[in-house]
Amino acid sequence: QVQLVESGGGLVQAGGSLRLSCAASGHTFSSHSMVWFRPAPGKEREFVAAITYGSGFRQFYADSVKGRFTISRDNAKNTVHLQMNSLKPEDTAVYYCAARSGTIVYTTPADYGYWGQGTQVTVSA
Repeated sequence: QVQLVESGGGLVQAGGSLRLSCAASGHTFSSHSMVWFRPAPGKEREFVAAITYGSGFRQFYADSVKGRFTISRDNAKNTVHLQMNSLKPEDTAVYYCAARSGTIVYTTPADYGYWGQGTQVTVSA
């Protein structure tokens, strides 16, 4: 059983920053790719960012957050982070982390079986 717990959400003004964290337990974190999703109009959840594992890890971003968000992982602490800079009101959402074994990154929520409870991010204008 995989457990994921997000934290770090909050209220911030436009242009500000937040750092989300997702603590993982119950699985071999170092062999799982980690992904962040958020709800979007017309979609259950949209892909935000992903990171694979290993020395040749790769990072992927949605066009809407590229250049503003950075995903990273700390395998020693079984934690993945999402650094969010230059936040915009349209970034307001509940952010969920998800995990999947392997290095193939899927951008569809249905491809992930492990989810956290989410953390609320609110960006005021």
